[in-house]
Amino acid sequence: MLCAFAAAQSGPDYPVAGIVSAANYQGGPFAPNDVLSIFGTNLAWSAQALAAGDIVSGVLPLQLGNCQVFVDNTPAPLYYVSPSQINFMVPSMLTPGDVTIRVVREGVTGPPVTVTLADAAPELFELGGYAIATHLDYSLITTANPAQAGETVVLYGVGFGQTVPNIGIGAIPQAAARVVASVTVLLNGTPVDAREILYAGITPGSAGLYQINLTLPDAPGTDPEIRVAMGAQTSRAGLLLAVR
Repeated sequence: MLCAFAAAQSGPDYPVAGIVSAANYQGGPFAPNDVLSIFGTNLAWSAQALAAGDIVSGVLPLQLGNCQVFVDNTPAPLYYVSPSQINFMVPSMLTPGDVTIRVVREGVTGPPVTVTLADAAPELFELGGYAIATHLDYSLITTANPAQAGETVVLYGVGFGQTVPNIGIGAIPQAAARVVASVTVLLNGTPVDAREILYAGITPGSAGLYQINLTLPDAPGTDPEIRVAMGAQTSRAGLLLAVR
């Protein structure tokens, strides 16, 4: 009984290392409108995922399962909460610099943890060491269904920062909006001609998701490493794009 009571009184607990990009669980810096995960203990009473009924007027909820996340005292939109993990969005209107993140579970506040926001902190979604990308028919690019030289492909990621127009906090975008920061795509360390980046911005209908529409060069090589650079930040090394 005493153990159960003590557990019930324990507030949310999480280290700074437990705050990571939801794309690949890499650490910061992060960016406005980024999608992050918090790993810790006593974060929520039970697991609850975002449901259609939680979305009001096209905006993600700021509370889920009696749980909230604050970034510099601004409530953050939530996707998922559980006792050990929370997925949330960094409010889109925040500016670069150090910010504090804290979890509040039914009025009990966890420790304020400081992370750094940059203008952009791009990370690509990945699966098995390959970037998640699609052909223009939306079929997934894989080693069994690879991209071809000269083809236009769509890459997906998070952390690309603010857009024009900028998306309201937690709002599900209904139209395309280009990113503010300049974008460079590198294949095996070589920048792709900027004219081949046809679009870099928010993905309509998906809060926090970004895409890059990229025409591959005539000789990209087999399974080249792919990275996205925005300002001083570059997505993690070692990720491949399935190309034959």
